[in-house]
Amino acid sequence: MGKGGEQGGDSGDPAAQIRFYTWEEIQKHNLRTDKWLVIERKVYNITKWANRHPGGQRVISHCAGEDATDAFQAFHINPTLVQKFLKPLLIGELAPGEPSQDRGKNSQLVEDFRTLRKTAEDMNLFRASPLFFSLYLGHIIAMEVLAWLMVSYFGTGWITTLILACILTTSQAQAGWLQHDFGHLSVFKKSSWNHIVHKFVIGHLKGASANWWNHRHFQHHAKPNIFKKDPDVNMLHVFVLGDTQPVEYGKKKLKYLPYNHQHEYFFFIFPPLLIPVYFQIQIISTMIRHRFWADLAWAISYYLRYFITYIPFYGLLGSLCLLTFVRFLESHWFVWVTQMNHIPMEIDSEKHRDWLSSQMAATCNIEQSFFNDWFTGHLNFQIEHHLFPTMPRHNFWKVKPLVKSLCAKYGVQYEEKPLGKAFVDIVGSLKKSGDLWLDAYLHK
Repeated sequence: MGKGGEQGGDSGDPAAQIRFYTWEEIQKHNLRTDKWLVIERKVYNITKWANRHPGGQRVISHCAGEDATDAFQAFHINPTLVQKFLKPLLIGELAPGEPSQDRGKNSQLVEDFRTLRKTAEDMNLFRASPLFFSLYLGHIIAMEVLAWLMVSYFGTGWITTLILACILTTSQAQAGWLQHDFGHLSVFKKSSWNHIVHKFVIGHLKGASANWWNHRHFQHHAKPNIFKKDPDVNMLHVFVLGDTQPVEYGKKKLKYLPYNHQHEYFFFIFPPLLIPVYFQIQIISTMIRHRFWADLAWAISYYLRYFITYIPFYGLLGSLCLLTFVRFLESHWFVWVTQMNHIPMEIDSEKHRDWLSSQMAATCNIEQSFFNDWFTGHLNFQIEHHLFPTMPRHNFWKVKPLVKSLCAKYGVQYEEKPLGKAFVDIVGSLKKSGDLWLDAYLHK
């Protein structure tokens, strides 16, 4: 059906005639049991395929009933390979009179963004530097070795152990930024190579699961700061975010916690507990529940290496305490860096914006410096990273001026701030949301 349909049904077989659809019709197919989407004016029925989607079924389902062209381009580094999977899912095309964009999106802005992406490709900005990533991996392994040498030479005194914990925290945080690069397929030209090294970095160097990370993180990229779609803003009733959620909670008299104090209890809950408690439980249960046995084997290899290295010095209990303390420290680093780009921005329900506008509304940048680049794993260029998730991070600074001028042309806000202010804004926006909740709780 795919071939004849695409060539205009000239085979004389009536079954091969192209079917045309309107946006009104396509938008109805955004249910759990019935999902269509549009890529480059072609209509695909992804209902059965969604569960086999390598990036997870949720991320592809979030695009059901809409134009997914830009999301499709953003996530896949080898479109020709993916086209092979798309062909059997093709059911027709947009009717000739229908606009290429759904829901009255600005088609000129969308076209200009696609031209910008093409320019970035022509400038080779999607080509990774092997030297950059080799040195990056090297400095992580060097820290792991340094930590072991220190405890071998200087013993297990309190001072040595504290310095050791700081070195291990740094290597863990940096391995976290590096796994993010491979997870986004931004290092090798072949997807499979990225996936293999990703499993090594997140599995053997960090003891976590590649599939867990990808299935969670790609949703965040497809629909950043959108309730029910971005797992990063699902706060399990512990926090209320943005301007609309607090008011909804307040009106419904929901008070799981005193949200007007959330900017204070944030310090005791979010940074210290995210990695050592919440993520650990999620990772282990996800690997077992979804039978990610390869990920589990990689994670076990991490724990074996860690305990073989440190039990001779600290014993089993001491090694466990050290590991927990390292994760406690890393969790602070991870939370402040990952939340500073998103929590102070717009957080709301689905607005069906174009790719550029939806990413810009949810994302801000932090000023560039050598330290900021290293400390945040280049997430100080969060805008560029969100627009082009497969771009190697050492090229963000090159595409930045092009993004800024496109935003200026269409009056889209491009927000950039110093690192310190970004941290303060997390707390400020939590306080603002908490105040909105209290007001609605008392008066609405």
